[in-house]
Amino acid sequence: MKKPTAPKRPMTASHKAAGDWNPMWDTLESADPDFLEAYLQLRSVPIAKGPLPMKVKELILVAINAATTHLYAPGVRRHIRNALQHGATRAEVLETIQLTTVLGIHACNLAVPILEEEITAFEKATPSRAVKPKASRAKR
Repeated sequence: MKKPTAPKRPMTASHKAAGDWNPMWDTLESADPDFLEAYLQLRSVPIAKGPLPMKVKELILVAINAATTHLYAPGVRRHIRNALQHGATRAEVLETIQLTTVLGIHACNLAVPILEEEITAFEKATPSRAVKPKASRAKR
């Protein structure tokens, strides 16, 4: 019986299988699959290791994907979804988006509608884990 072999590029395969895939990487994979594999290995280190809880890591990734210099809606959606699954509240995700606006208001234009869509989907899928209601701004 033939033993199954590991994929030649395991990080690429695992990112695709997990849905953590940017379709723009398809071109890079065609052009230089070894470079893409090395990049995916590098970007995976802080996710797999380190003291920050996954919720915080996902909130940071929301900010990166919502940033005016990136504006990558599929990444915003994926990381909002992941942050909610790791226990983030609506207020925490919204504050993350708001902090990103120091680069430009476009972060809110992109990310806030996605947040509302993902909160609705999350609450439908997991009614027992409803996200806390919208919080009013506390006086500082």
